Amino acid sequence: MGIFDFIFGIKKRQISELLEKGAIILDVRTQREWDKDHIENAKHIPLDDLKNHMAELQKLDKPVITCCASGARSAKAAEYLALNNIIATNGGSWLSLKTKMPI
Repeated sequence: MGIFDFIFGIKKRQISELLEKGAIILDVRTQREWDKDHIENAKHIPLDDLKNHMAELQKLDKPVITCCASGARSAKAAEYLALNNIIATNGGSWLSLKTKMPI
């Protein structure tokens, strides 16, 4: 097993564990990106609008897995959520995250 397999294996397990704990998937891409395709049952809040939905997300009282197109915006979203006392992890790109999800 190579280092990348090891790292991505850990990330896949972490995501699986969060989903088992009832985590929600939060897609922070734009509306246009979301409309093209997305993960079924994911919640959509564009990154630029995230601050307006903090009370809603805090009320859910669930861990959050963020995703976007490449992982850059989702990293910012996860950091912002964590600063607001929400357990959050960056799931990276939504396509990559979709492949890590248990079937």
